[in-house]
Amino acid sequence: MPPIRVLVVDDSVVVRKLLCDALASSPEVQPAGTASNGAIALAKIPQLNPDVVTLDIEMPGLNGIQTLTEIRKLYPKLPVIMFSTLTEQGAAITLEALSLGASDYVTKPSNSPSLARAMEQVRRELLAKIICLGRRSVTGVAAMASAGRRKFVDRRIEILAIGTSTGGPNALAEVIPRLPKEFPIPTVIVQHMPPLFTRLLAERLNAQSKLPVREAEPGKPVGPGEVWIARGDYHMTVSQRGTGVVLQLNQEAPENSCRPAVDVLFRSVARTYGANVLAVVMTGMGSDGARGAAHIREAGGEILVQDEPTSVVWGMPGAVVSSRLADKIYPLPEISGEIVKRVEASRRRVGAASAMHV
Repeated sequence: MPPIRVLVVDDSVVVRKLLCDALASSPEVQPAGTASNGAIALAKIPQLNPDVVTLDIEMPGLNGIQTLTEIRKLYPKLPVIMFSTLTEQGAAITLEALSLGASDYVTKPSNSPSLARAMEQVRRELLAKIICLGRRSVTGVAAMASAGRRKFVDRRIEILAIGTSTGGPNALAEVIPRLPKEFPIPTVIVQHMPPLFTRLLAERLNAQSKLPVREAEPGKPVGPGEVWIARGDYHMTVSQRGTGVVLQLNQEAPENSCRPAVDVLFRSVARTYGANVLAVVMTGMGSDGARGAAHIREAGGEILVQDEPTSVVWGMPGAVVSSRLADKIYPLPEISGEIVKRVEASRRRVGAASAMHV
């Protein structure tokens, strides 16, 4: 299989050299060329025909956002990974880039004790994302059959748990704002993102949604119609406290190289709510969520996944499907409607069963 060709776009000659050296260290990746600004990048794409573009956000002339907008007009399927700073402004611009069609992002190292260690961190993260996105653009992944239909009787869905990663901010922006104002259950979400990014994501979704969307806080009660997003670098769990349920945060070891991890959240909702869980696994790299989905299924809960054609990366949902844990696979535009339908149906079923026993 030929190596994945990458065009590196950055106004810093030092960063371009470091990134090219990092990419050249993998036999699966080949630096196809570099560009010092957006205009040069747009001119080089048809010449070099890259499989992936890494794009700096802050550049003179045509900046990263403007360049991304043009790339999406001309090359809608070309994977683009933004290279951003871990600052409030950098996080806000990165979220804007994702909403405009960027495939993923990597944050520039900050406060690192050495340049070598910093670049090793970038190399690991960037190579994994390039290989995943670059191979997908060439090969794709075949969908596999789900675990089949199950009948859910006398159970009422009491919580919605969502796990997502690469492509997740856009997927969440498709799903959460479509949930109705009177949505009767809480929603808890793990989106793989660093600190600061998760707060800005919550604020962005809150502005778009009928439901309140907030970054998780330890000890907060979990109430109907509330949406909570796990804080970057903290696992989020739910636990029983008296007659209610509260959020908990911890910094225990990462799982699947992630903190927050979907598996951690899914285990806790299965433990706390038993069969009364509806879980959704959407676009994302890796397999986080599959083991947690097994706990939810074992407890009697339902698991829906996003389909491959509408996923930026079908790693996480594909892992649930290949483990035969998915009850149903849906394209992204249908997921919010299906969530509402299943929650309402579970309440009607329980209401009817209660009336029959009166």
